[in-house]
Amino acid sequence: MKKLLLAFLAISLMAACKDNPVSKKIKETKQNVSNTKEAFKELNDMQDDIEELKDVTPLTNDELKSWLPDEINGMKRTGYKAGQGSYMNIAMVEATYTNEDKSKRFKVEVMDGAGEMGAAATAGMRILFSQDFEEETEYKTRRTVKKKGMKAVEEYHKNNNRSTIQFMQDNRFYFNVTGSGMDIEETWEAIDELDPDDLG
Repeated sequence: MKKLLLAFLAISLMAACKDNPVSKKIKETKQNVSNTKEAFKELNDMQDDIEELKDVTPLTNDELKSWLPDEINGMKRTGYKAGQGSYMNIAMVEATYTNEDKSKRFKVEVMDGAGEMGAAATAGMRILFSQDFEEETEYKTRRTVKKKGMKAVEEYHKNNNRSTIQFMQDNRFYFNVTGSGMDIEETWEAIDELDPDDLG
């Protein structure tokens, strides 16, 4: 019993040291437990939403296209695709915007979570957004953030100034947005110009 107590005290002292691997492991475990709890909570919340979304008619290609602006923050729309998920009964649209000297490129992809297939396809994304994480290397940063009451995942590639932002709008529309030659702030500004609230 004495040996066990001494071992426990030794581990406790080691864990008290911030740079200690034991301390780091404890912190990671706590974070994983927290994320697991959030994922279960999100799963429970999702059940009702999914049932409701199954009965909602997805937006048409024309409705998705008409939502797309011709220009965003000085970047003109250079192309779009709609209906690429129609074979799975999922409404999708994507569009690209570029500035005059081609130094910036903004791409937006939207998936409508309405209908049986759309609800199933976007369910996994909602689990991702329920997590809390942050990571950084010499090349990139990746983290979850909260913007305007919704969770999002931001990723920034330092070497080529490229940002990717993913989020769910109104628990229905999944957005995957990429800003090339644009930092995170510029990419969020372009998203605001898109007006995701106007969908649906």
